[in-house]
Amino acid sequence: MNTLKIADEVWIATALLHREHPDRGDFTVKEIIGRAKTEKITGELRPGVGMHAYKHCVANLPPYSAQYRMLYATGHNTRRLYREGDETYPNRKGKITPETQAVPARYQYLLDWYRNEYASLKQDTRLRGIFEMIGAGKEDFAGVDPDEYVRRLREGWE
Repeated sequence: MNTLKIADEVWIATALLHREHPDRGDFTVKEIIGRAKTEKITGELRPGVGMHAYKHCVANLPPYSAQYRMLYATGHNTRRLYREGDETYPNRKGKITPETQAVPARYQYLLDWYRNEYASLKQDTRLRGIFEMIGAGKEDFAGVDPDEYVRRLREGWE
């Protein structure tokens, strides 16, 4: 019996495309579905692969029945693998990659490649410092009324 989740199959197919075409930044959903069909990861292509590639696995789209963050929509019909720091729809908190033990042995190298090479690539680092500061100092200002704090700072100003 097949235990590989459809979302994991979509992730594997997308990762294979990235590895086979390192010059490409994204792929059409049709290409992802086609790669899954060609690879025959679970035998025959399962009906849910398309819906997962279009919606269920896409971090920056509203979640339907799943909250996965495995893909990122670069356009209406184009996707790439999600990277930590990508824009995420607020309700999406799900997994980013398949669980190691869920991935067939012949695809384990994709998880290593993703963690060591793909996920560490930064598309645009101009705002990275700002994102890293999110939440900084919140302990220092816990319980402090912001208006009162500003009033105290301005005391003695003319």
